[in-house]
Amino acid sequence: MSYYPILVDLTGKKAVVVGGGQVGQRKIETLLKYGAKVQVISMELTSDLRRYVEEGEITYLGSEFGGEHIDGAFLVIAATDDPSLNHVVSACAREKGILVNAVDQPGDCTFIVPSILKRGDLVIAVSTSGKSPAVAKKIRKDLENRYGREYEVFLAMLGKLRGEILRKGFSQEENKGIFERLANSPILEMMRKEEWDGIALLLTEILHRPISKEKIFEYLKAE
Repeated sequence: MSYYPILVDLTGKKAVVVGGGQVGQRKIETLLKYGAKVQVISMELTSDLRRYVEEGEITYLGSEFGGEHIDGAFLVIAATDDPSLNHVVSACAREKGILVNAVDQPGDCTFIVPSILKRGDLVIAVSTSGKSPAVAKKIRKDLENRYGREYEVFLAMLGKLRGEILRKGFSQEENKGIFERLANSPILEMMRKEEWDGIALLLTEILHRPISKEKIFEYLKAE
């Protein structure tokens, strides 16, 4: 099967997880990290999930799954240790046209979850199309050594600079040239070494206007 890679905004969207064990907890914690409104169905909950329910971070819908529980959901995850139940959840979600993932049951999935590396606004998703999550995880760990925290800082600064540059009213070709010079500059390596004075000089050269070290720190604080 060939999967179409896509990044989705889950902020405020209903996500239902069936299964309250360790696997379900990991899925729920990831969904919460990306702003979903999570509801869980399970006979038992881990101690952490019970705490999330008590603190109002997630909603507990009860111990038994029913089709009505997923009405209005953006996505559903079946994460129980019962393959038959996971299949029932998947079939119900498909019938309602809702995206569904059944853990370790690719045939019951309409989407799969990649191994994710996140550095601020940089998101790198690695997938083997369900063939080997372990290999995807290995590749993601290899990438962690290559893409460090400097990418988070670099993108935070570029996001602020991009807005300023676009407001200058330059031509599309001029903007493209500036953005490419920034992306291909040694700023990333300089950030890794915390060479802020050198970065300020380089930005001044690329942008044709004075950029101080203090101004760079303002960009980063604003982010």
